[in-house]
Amino acid sequence: MRYRELGRSGLSVSEIGYGAWGIGESSWVGATRDESLRALNRAIDLGVNFIDTARGYGESERIVGQVVRERAGDEVLVATKVPPKNGGWPAADGLDPADVFPGEHIRGSLETSLAASGLDHFDVLQFHVWNDEWLGRGDWLETVAALKQEGKIRLFGVSVNDHAPESAVALVRSGAVDSVQVIYNVFDQAPADEFLPACAEHGVGVIVRVALDEGGLTGRITADTTFPEGDFRNRYFKGDRPAQVERRVAALVSDLGIGQDALAEHALRFVLSHPAVSTVIPGMRSVRNVERNTAVSDGQPLTGKQLAVLAEHRWPRNFYC
Repeated sequence: MRYRELGRSGLSVSEIGYGAWGIGESSWVGATRDESLRALNRAIDLGVNFIDTARGYGESERIVGQVVRERAGDEVLVATKVPPKNGGWPAADGLDPADVFPGEHIRGSLETSLAASGLDHFDVLQFHVWNDEWLGRGDWLETVAALKQEGKIRLFGVSVNDHAPESAVALVRSGAVDSVQVIYNVFDQAPADEFLPACAEHGVGVIVRVALDEGGLTGRITADTTFPEGDFRNRYFKGDRPAQVERRVAALVSDLGIGQDALAEHALRFVLSHPAVSTVIPGMRSVRNVERNTAVSDGQPLTGKQLAVLAEHRWPRNFYC
């Protein structure tokens, strides 16, 4: 496993981190506690030292906390998230930050997360949504500073609204944030336009989520793919989106000259090829997923020709209609 600096924080994180949404039996149907524990432990065995969870991920914080406490000697870093008090995803315009992330809500959510996980601090505390209109308003920044001073968190970050990197560019430039979490993948390359360069310029760590497009960049989504009732992917791949994905993937692997079984590897390497990226956090609900994804951190970059091919497969989509 190779490691990178998380911005200018002084923390070193594994190139492949652990996205722990899927292990909490929340919106991913089929996760089991036993398999989640095996996968988490195997990830740490293979050098993963960064785990991303959230208050809203079902039992995820509890499972992550158990493993991290049992393996205290491995010095695993854990990030969690504060949900918006108003329950709104994504963060709409025109809201008062006092209604979304008031100080008492931030502190209360953190205390609940600490109790659930059994940890005495989190390495990164993130807001689960963000809007640049909140800069300079409310008491959230003072609360974050106080929590750092108290030793309950080390760094502050935000999880940028899905497919909307422009909603946090001003925050990145403000100096108020240590890290950001953003969707970035072969299909959704928008962060590379302005957002990632701003992060590099201002020393903000970048945590990339959805690098495999929720499975779309694994080669396993076809026109006939269905998901269990209650699984969030029914929304993500609604309508004829599975058929569109199948066609796009066929063109992608053809242009790269690879088999579909190598697609996920190339998709992760694409994300890691951007110098602003600190870590990528694919969801890994099985030991097999862990071993496949961590193997990508081997110091073997994609070629310039491969990156040029991948750049041509940008696919802007509207996920909200």
